[in-house]
Amino acid sequence: MASFLSTICAFVIFLSTTVLLVHGQALNPIDKCWRTNAQWRRYRQQLATCSAGFAGKMTNNIGKDVTRYVVTDPSDDPLKPKPGTLRFGTTLIKGKKWITFKRSMNIQLHKPLLISSFTTIDGRGTNVHISNGACLIVYKAQPPSSIMGPDAKIISLGQVDADAIRLVHHHISNNWFRNQDKVMLLGHDDGYIRDRNMKVTVAFNHFGPHCNQRMPRLRYGYAHVANNLYDGWTQYAIGGSMSPRVKSESNFFIAPNSENKEVTWKQNKNGQKFFYSVGDLFKNGASFSRTMAGRARPNYNPEQAFKVAAASNACEVIDEFSWRLTMLQEI
Repeated sequence: MASFLSTICAFVIFLSTTVLLVHGQALNPIDKCWRTNAQWRRYRQQLATCSAGFAGKMTNNIGKDVTRYVVTDPSDDPLKPKPGTLRFGTTLIKGKKWITFKRSMNIQLHKPLLISSFTTIDGRGTNVHISNGACLIVYKAQPPSSIMGPDAKIISLGQVDADAIRLVHHHISNNWFRNQDKVMLLGHDDGYIRDRNMKVTVAFNHFGPHCNQRMPRLRYGYAHVANNLYDGWTQYAIGGSMSPRVKSESNFFIAPNSENKEVTWKQNKNGQKFFYSVGDLFKNGASFSRTMAGRARPNYNPEQAFKVAAASNACEVIDEFSWRLTMLQEI
């Protein structure tokens, strides 16, 4: 279950362009951009100009053509969403939408939640938990079923990895993922070779406690994983298959007390894997098996670039959990 707003906290497939999903934390470059405005609740769409990483600036999510929708009801009906629910906002409100929450709530999704392009789910100012195994991670593959999809279309889901995301450029940040088995699989399936062009930024997140694997796992593509806190794992923290490239930069890895201290997992088939670690901080015996150190630069353009803090200063960019970092730095 992810605290505040589990950004993307959904099973998302066929996502052709980026989706901006956010919640409040402090002091990382994204938060510095909007927190200086004391009237941010009145000017929520300012946040779209604060995004960074491969998603770039989300200026297409700003304007009079964006529908503002407020979630007032935490219930969920996959086929007949009620007005006021999150699923109603993501599937029955057409076009661009900016979704906020009237109050803190716990939303238990009964089926995967499909999110279309130009959708912002903004949980700032509330404490929203999205749970019940239908977020980025579910504990097993979903059986074939039908659900309400974007633009009020009934969509049939086949047998797929339920935490898989198909996308092009994306940024996943400012989340707390905990009590998860498979947290995040980026890349839909081994046969979808177009995911070789996928580029993902995973930054300013807190993984754990009680997360097993896939923080993230990458099928094809490239991931820049920066300034995240890893509070233990069971199988691994960062993994890959189908010749992915991963740059792990200035993350704070705290190994579990069990024997498995290795951060990475690499599937031993279908070509080479490029896993590069720079500036990471390893505690409690954590280790990172590097492969092919070069060829792992994100090569951001000026609109995408952001400053990565030193791993030793992680408490500054994940301020919500600074007390925990301070305690764990004594390990």
